[in-house]
Amino acid sequence: MRGHYKIFLGMAAGVGKTYRMLQEGRAEQAAGRDVVIGYLEPHGRAETEAQAEGLERVAKRTVEYRDTRVEEMDLPAIFQRAPELCLIDELAHTNAPGVEHAKRYEDIEDVLDAGVDVFSTVNVQHLESLNDRMAELTGVRVRETFPDRVLASADEVVLVDLTPEALIARLRAGKVSPAERIPAALNNFFRVENLASLREVALRQTAEEVESKRAVPAAEALGTREDLLADEAPQALAERV
Repeated sequence: MRGHYKIFLGMAAGVGKTYRMLQEGRAEQAAGRDVVIGYLEPHGRAETEAQAEGLERVAKRTVEYRDTRVEEMDLPAIFQRAPELCLIDELAHTNAPGVEHAKRYEDIEDVLDAGVDVFSTVNVQHLESLNDRMAELTGVRVRETFPDRVLASADEVVLVDLTPEALIARLRAGKVSPAERIPAALNNFFRVENLASLREVALRQTAEEVESKRAVPAAEALGTREDLLADEAPQALAERV
């Protein structure tokens, strides 16, 4: 049986997707489930690292690429460990050449096919269908993308939402990027108008995913109906109810 797939979607880095994934992973562990971290990218954020404490981690593997040693997720080690639930950060990531797949979302597909549940994270601008639009809205073209079908295949899509003002406050407080990168981030990607546009797209995308999963095929809908019983006093308002 294929594993259950849950994606935590955000408008931009720093909204708390990985934090929320780890938080829910810890809750699953507390409920008695066998949970491991397959891959975590905390970006040096202390709060995120704190949420990972107490969760077993599958060690990363080192891959040689262009005279550089790169750390990647160890897919065979995850299969060998065979947990009930695996937390895998940043599904749009491009793997270094030499591992099983070119993209992490493909690794996740293998984990799901092995019957393991997966929690993962991604920002909305990585969707392939939105790439041109995101470039127009923000002036930044995202290089790492993933097919829309991946998001559509998820059993659950959870929007991790934050107002643009709150995210900028987190950035200024040093909770998103290193101090030396903050001025450039504020003057480029992390402008209020950019974040507001990204938030709108993320909200709409999540709503569309929820609606598509609620849709009932016509063949299944035949012979079914919904009934509503309202108990009301004989008043003028009752007619509207």
